[in-house]
Amino acid sequence: MIKKMLYQRIAIMASLLIVILMLYLIPTNKTNEIDLTSTQHLEYIYPNDLEVIYLLDNNDYLSMTKISVSNKDIITKAKSLIDAMTINGTKKDKIPNGFKSLIPENTKVLDISLKDNILTINFSKELYNTSKEDEQKLIEALTYTLTSIDGINKISIYVEGAKLIILPKSKIIIPEYLDKKYGINKQYEITTLSDIDSYTIYYVLNYNDETYYTPVTKYINNQNQDKVRIIIEELATSIVHETNLMSYLDSNVKLLDYEITDKVIKLNFNDLILSDITNNLILEEVMYTIGLSMCEELDITDVIFQVNGKEISTFSIKTLD
Repeated sequence: MIKKMLYQRIAIMASLLIVILMLYLIPTNKTNEIDLTSTQHLEYIYPNDLEVIYLLDNNDYLSMTKISVSNKDIITKAKSLIDAMTINGTKKDKIPNGFKSLIPENTKVLDISLKDNILTINFSKELYNTSKEDEQKLIEALTYTLTSIDGINKISIYVEGAKLIILPKSKIIIPEYLDKKYGINKQYEITTLSDIDSYTIYYVLNYNDETYYTPVTKYINNQNQDKVRIIIEELATSIVHETNLMSYLDSNVKLLDYEITDKVIKLNFNDLILSDITNNLILEEVMYTIGLSMCEELDITDVIFQVNGKEISTFSIKTLD
């Protein structure tokens, strides 16, 4: 009797297990129903975008290139670019060949905030591991990279909560708030310490058949010079003093006149600026060196190229976004 009852229980349990297994394996319409009572967590995937970054090239110049970073928001972009500028950072594989980062290894961003278009960064003490020769270059690279982000006009640097005012090894004093007026790859062509002015010109360099652009800030005397004409004359000079810096602008190119309206400058040249007269073409390198130089120096967004009064092409700083 006991055996018979035991066999019955075993049979019932086995049947139940078979039914449960079938329900599990055979799909029903209920599996496609949405549970409206549950909370759904949506993860937004922000696509990567190319952002401007200034890194040290093989010629020891800070040069402009681009890397792919998250474009989620301003702070995320800034942190991603700082990471890329850090030696052996998590984004080291994104650094283009021929370039290297300057922020010392293991440097951390302790805090970062944005207010009134001023980005404030608090670094860990490892930032002080920068060599004397690279201290100012590091500040220039940070300034030019981070102020290239739309929405950031200036940066302020702290180390372990203390405002960075004097670079510890070179003893160079830096401004409380840094922007591109601080200069980059600085060169001094002055004869007196009075009436000093500056302007920045972008030149062309090549590495492994890849073209990139390098800004050089030149300090001169006499603040009354026409910077628009100075930039064109410098780029049109047949012999560039720095032999590894290039300009594709023909030495016979003449700027006939120019006009600045709001954030736009119209540059009217003779036809020697054309690389192809038949098709009215201007070399991309010429447009970029002139366009980048003008946009930075004059705080404008667009450069319209004219030849004998006829509009040929337009360079917009927005093309760098």
